[in-house]
Amino acid sequence: MRQCLCIHITGRVQGVCFRYYAKMEADQLGVTGYTRNLSDGSVEALICGSVEQLDDMQRWLSHGPEMARVDHVRISKETPEHIPDDFRIALH
Repeated sequence: MRQCLCIHITGRVQGVCFRYYAKMEADQLGVTGYTRNLSDGSVEALICGSVEQLDDMQRWLSHGPEMARVDHVRISKETPEHIPDDFRIALH
């Protein structure tokens, strides 16, 4: 059963290739969804997959890539009308 979560990440998460590395991790785990920069300097990710996949992706998002500094992660359940087929870096 695929589930989706919306993850909001704050800290030094822009300008450190956070979205790029998140996509690489999601592709490795088989997670679908997207990640995007927000105007307040945070990053938002929609992640969809099995409970195990979501747990693994949440763990990765809680620290991000080497150059990032994650200060806070907020997680909420999401029920999108359409579950994405892949993981993308969204521009907006």
